[in-house]
Order: sequence, then C-alpha cells, then structure tokens
Amino acid sequence: MAGVVSGYAAIAVAELVSAAVRPQAGPVVAVGGAAIDRTPAAVKDWAVRNFGTNDKFVLQLGILAVLTLFAAALGMTALRFRRAGAAGVLVFGAVGALAAATRPDTRGFTDTLPSLVGAVAGAVLLYVLAGRVTWRRPSQAAPSGGPGADRDRRGFVVAASAVALAATGAGALGRSLNGSSGRSAVASRDRLVLPAPASPAPAVPRGAGLRIPGAVPFLTPNTSFYRVDTALVVPKVDVGSWRLRIHGKGVARPVTLSFDDLLRGELVERDITLTCVSNEVGGPYAGNARWLGVRLADLLAEQGVRPPSRGGPADQLVARSVDGMTIGTPVEDVMDGRDALLAIGMNGEPLPFEHGFPVRMVVPGLYGFVSACKWIKEIELTTFDSYDPYWVKRGWARRAPVKTASRIDTPKPFARPRAGTVMVAGVAWAQRRGIRKVEIRVDDGPWQGARLAAEDTRDTWRQWSFPWQATKGGHTLTVRATDGTGAVQTAKRARPIPDGSSGWHSVVVTVD
Repeated sequence: MAGVVSGYAAIAVAELVSAAVRPQAGPVVAVGGAAIDRTPAAVKDWAVRNFGTNDKFVLQLGILAVLTLFAAALGMTALRFRRAGAAGVLVFGAVGALAAATRPDTRGFTDTLPSLVGAVAGAVLLYVLAGRVTWRRPSQAAPSGGPGADRDRRGFVVAASAVALAATGAGALGRSLNGSSGRSAVASRDRLVLPAPASPAPAVPRGAGLRIPGAVPFLTPNTSFYRVDTALVVPKVDVGSWRLRIHGKGVARPVTLSFDDLLRGELVERDITLTCVSNEVGGPYAGNARWLGVRLADLLAEQGVRPPSRGGPADQLVARSVDGMTIGTPVEDVMDGRDALLAIGMNGEPLPFEHGFPVRMVVPGLYGFVSACKWIKEIELTTFDSYDPYWVKRGWARRAPVKTASRIDTPKPFARPRAGTVMVAGVAWAQRRGIRKVEIRVDDGPWQGARLAAEDTRDTWRQWSFPWQATKGGHTLTVRATDGTGAVQTAKRARPIPDGSSGWHSVVVTVD
C-alpha cells in the first residue's frame, strides 16, 4: 500500500507540474507516446482493429496498470530496504523523463520536469511511509493488539490517507489547469467565422443519399467521423499563433504563413471521402465530408514549386504536425489537378480539434497516412530517397492510393430479418476513379447488380441498395464493386499493412 500510494502521488504531482509545462509532458502521455512510436506496425493494426478509437484509452489504462504493479513491488522492497525502494521510484521517473525527452515534438529539458519532480516526490513519500511500518522477525513481534503494533498501524493509515487525499487534490488541480491551457485555442475557434468559398461545392444530387434504415448518411457528421492518429493528447492550437512554414527543394520563395494569409487565398469547398489505411474489409474507418480550404497546388506554385513531371526536383512533400508526426505525400499527386486542400472547415464549421484544427491536409485518392496531416505546421519539399516519414520508417508503403472497396451496412452480421423483401444497402468507394457498378451475391449464387444511388463526384463514396427476396435459413451476403476504369474489386484478401486491405465484404444472417 505504501508503494501504491506513493506511486499515485508521483503521478498526481507530475500531472500538476505538467500544467506549468504542457499536457504532453506528463509521464503517462510521454510514456504512452513512446510506446506507440516503438510498437510494431502489426501490433498497432491489431489495436486499432480490436479497440477502434478507444485504442489510446486502453493504452493509458495498461500503462497505469503496469505502474500500479511496479509501485506495489517497490513498496514491498521498501519494507526491508527503504532506500532501494525510493531509488526505484527515481528510476521510474527517469524512464518518464527519457520518454518525454525523446518524443518527436519534445521541447527539451522542460518536458522532463513533470516526470522528474513527480518521481522525487514519490521517492520521498515512499521512504517516509515505509518508515511507518516496523519490520519484525516473528520472535520480535509485539503481542497482537499491543501498543507498539497499534501505533505503527495507526500512524501508517493516517499518513497514507493524508498523502492519498493530497495527491487527489494535486491531480485534480493539474487536470483542471491542463484543461484550461487550451482555452485560448477553444475561444479562437469559437470566434472564427468561415468565409464563403469562392468556389462552392455543387449541391449533392438528389438521390445520392439512401433513406434506408441502417444505411449511413451520405455526409458523415463531424461527431461520427472516424479518428485514427497517434496523439494521446489532442493538440489545441490558437488560430492567432498558428504558422505554416513552406521550404525545401524547388521552393524558390520559402515562406511562413499565418492563418489570415491562408484566408487571402481562393477558398474552395469540396465533398471528399477519406479512408484510413487501417480500415479492415468492411470496416468503419471511412467517412465523407464537405471540406473548405485552399488548394495546396496553388499555394505551392506561388512559391515556385513544380511537380516532377515538369522538372521539379522534389517528388515528396513532407508535412509536419505540431505533435511531431511526419507524413509524406507524392508531389505529383498533390499537383495533378485533384482538389488537394489545406482545409480549415469541415461540414460547414471550423475543423474540430480532433480532426486537425486550425488547419489540416486533405488529399483525395490517398490513404490518410500518406496525405491527411492534422494540426499541420510545416511543409518541406524533398525526395523519397532522402527522407522516410513516420509510417514509412515502420514498414508502411511510401505511396498508397486508395483501393476500390465496398461495404454492407445493413443487414448487420448475424441479423435475423424476416423472410420476404430485405433491403441490403451499403457504400462503395474508389476515390479518383469513381464507382461504376456494385454487385451482390447470395450464398454461392450468381452476382446480381445493385441499385446505385446518384453520384456526387468521383472523390466521394457511392451508396447502393439491393432488394433481396430472402428465404428462411442461414445465408451469406457478399458485395463487390467495379470502379470507373472498369476494374473489378479484387477478391484477394490482404491485411492493411503495408498499403491497405483488400477483399470482398460478407455478412452472415439468419432469416426467420
């Protein structure tokens, strides 16, 4: 108990100190970030597949569980060896400090302070609490209920309770202060009024969205849009302090832009479907939104950048986030005429913090890990040969165009619909190519054409439906799509690593 209480106090003190530094410097966040950076890609894929957007919460719970066991072990050690137990707490602090100092977005020594100060506090408290417990050999034990035994027990309980109460207060204060550290950013977002686009998105065609129970909406609400990233603490950046630096190979005029500078460019609005490379066949990590921003190609051209096809020396654009993430994107893809954006708005409002406020990249046709840099602060023009960004270093592909995919949204797996007409519905996507056809197969029967909803653009998903005349018994429903080039979605199963999953999506249902 002495070890657990001391460890709890160490974390609470570190939380309070991190409020004076920054939330990302707290030991749990720092160690968690270091763990994410060093986790093999296959394990990351497994975590996203099994825990979804709760993967970060599960990671932090795991870290706290390990720390609790470690603290308990140190408490047992301190019963006999008080100094060794206290030294163990200092080792824990050194691990946290090292994790904070080696993060991509580290701010140096100041980021180590929460872990170091928390560890010193925990070590002192463990030393003091262990001194309240008298270790006696059996021959030296005081009679049960004797005054010596009662005094030790009572003194320990009082001291431990006082430490736990004080630590709870320190932790609560630290969390409150950390929460308030982003208030200026929240206020700047609340004040932001998005300008009207010079090039508005065309109206969504009638019939593009299905009104079928179980079908997803054509435009994904911001609150439902998937989030997959490595940030344990969502960055909160004030619009007034945000800056974007553009430099590197072929940049004739390196520049640093403010948010107001960005607004002076031509704002365009486009419907674009984004897909995460971690999306399994039939998975939920795809979403369609209306984005507002400036064309990245125009911004690069203003600084003298040319694509490789026109003699430009850079073939890779490396975007850097405020949290240290690096994402590499082919320059040719950004400048080939597609609506690659530096986005500031999502579905008619400023970007949510979870989705990159104040500015993020959106590039249709590429998986997010090679295009969708959130909380962007820097763009460097370089080459694929000279630099490997975050995910490439971990075994993922350098170039990753989105594969043709389709999904059954209703009926759900293991559903029990009644015999008769059952509406099967879902979405299909092949950004930059569009969807030409969707087909359904029941069990091992022939492929049958589904009804395609109206197409918005080739950069958005397309909804489909199929009125199935269901008969009683167990059935397997399978879907496949054909893209705008005439290529049929492959049946070959592939995991997300290294460049996206593939295969046909199936659901098993029982008709009553």
